[in-house]
Amino acid sequence: MVTYAPARLREELAYIAYHFHWQREEILDLTHGERQEWVREIARINTRVNESG
Repeated sequence: MVTYAPARLREELAYIAYHFHWQREEILDLTHGERQEWVREIARINTRVNESG
């Protein structure tokens, strides 16, 4: 069994919740891979916004 670092999980939760305003339970229902995909997508959105601003 692979465990997930609590600090990293909190980071992902905070990042997704901050940007998408999703509830903690909604984010925790995602698989590890799904959370990572959303984190990457948010980062891409932020990069585009920052580059165009």
